Amino acid sequence: MNTKKRIGALALILVACLMACNANNNDKKETETKAAVSGRHADLKLPDGFSATIVADSLGPLRHLVIATNGDVYANFSALQEGSGIVMLHDTNGDGNLDKIKRFASYPGTGITIKNGYLYSSSNSGVFRYKLDEKGNLLSPEQGEEIVYGLVDRKRDNSKSIAIDDQNNLYVSVGSYSDACREENSGKGIPGCPLLDSVGGIWQFKADKLHQTYGDGVHYAKGIKNAVGLAWNTVTNSLFATQHGRGQFDDKFPQYFTAKQSQELPSENLYELHAGDDAGWPFIYYDPFQKKSVLAPEYGGDGKKAASVKYLDPVVAFPAHFAPDDLLFYTGDMFPSKYKNGAFIAFHGQSPSLKQGYLVAFVPFKDGKPSGNWEVFADNFAGVDLKNPSGPIEHRPTGLAQGPDGALYVSDDLKGTIFRISYANAKN
Repeated sequence: MNTKKRIGALALILVACLMACNANNNDKKETETKAAVSGRHADLKLPDGFSATIVADSLGPLRHLVIATNGDVYANFSALQEGSGIVMLHDTNGDGNLDKIKRFASYPGTGITIKNGYLYSSSNSGVFRYKLDEKGNLLSPEQGEEIVYGLVDRKRDNSKSIAIDDQNNLYVSVGSYSDACREENSGKGIPGCPLLDSVGGIWQFKADKLHQTYGDGVHYAKGIKNAVGLAWNTVTNSLFATQHGRGQFDDKFPQYFTAKQSQELPSENLYELHAGDDAGWPFIYYDPFQKKSVLAPEYGGDGKKAASVKYLDPVVAFPAHFAPDDLLFYTGDMFPSKYKNGAFIAFHGQSPSLKQGYLVAFVPFKDGKPSGNWEVFADNFAGVDLKNPSGPIEHRPTGLAQGPDGALYVSDDLKGTIFRISYANAKN
């Protein structure tokens, strides 16, 4: 073979290798190690009768998590850890500690759930699924199937939270990379906010159909800046979402807003969503002090003008900048009856004015509607007094999951910790 032919053959081999390496981008050979575990008591502030333990730690920046029927825990990473984006943890000896760990998938992400024999997880631009057997064991972690691709990822607020209903519809949240849809270097809103065609809302796809993108789905709800908590409520048969609100009021509109008001507005919201709903971002925001939706200053508001009634009001409003990162409707039997079908919400941030945050809240529900004020359920994840901090924040809640026994699991993105919260009658 002459030199030119040898070079040509080598080039073809190189191209073939590159194509093979790039194929199935979601697949990565699983790796198995021992997890760092402690089993120690977690110093959380909880209602009487509840206790918390740390069942795994030092995992990396965890996002959402889910638990299979066999007790295996799956969680996403916000950044690749040892080249992998998903971790599976297993209790090998029944002591409650998740001491065996497997990592797989070549993408970081946020959303993760289990439905109809599949583990579903999201990257920052799509959704994949992995087959489970009848006992809940993961069959082929290196063979994920692409369900959705091509969703907008502009790095900021790019998590893709997911939920699946009982009709096998897949809901995907696409957050907005723009805080208030302003024209560049101004306080003026972009007319109509064309970003809403691809971000700031929820899209519906089929959970069993491969290779879908925007055109294959339904723009289910819009005007939601960044819904990181997403859950299907089986009592109401409807979708609920928590919204990270906008900021930046006083920078361009000091005539209407003080710096303190920018810390306190708008509320972080819980919405019940149906097809066609519009929560109003960026044109409006919810003011928890006036208890009404208000026209945004970028679109002619002055902090007082009421929004159009066509926009959806939240069912619950929380303090500004609390950053609600996950939502779970409790269906277990371990906790007292007041918690049945109520909503737990993981807050990843804090209110700069209230000096409160990094907590799990609870919203009681009755007949599918909030039936009382929200309350702090689990606190002290921060490990410091937020009003007079003596050191750095230790933990920030990012994900929630219910175990087969009814225990509540909480993930953290600072130290890669998983907490297990259980209940035993304090009188026993």
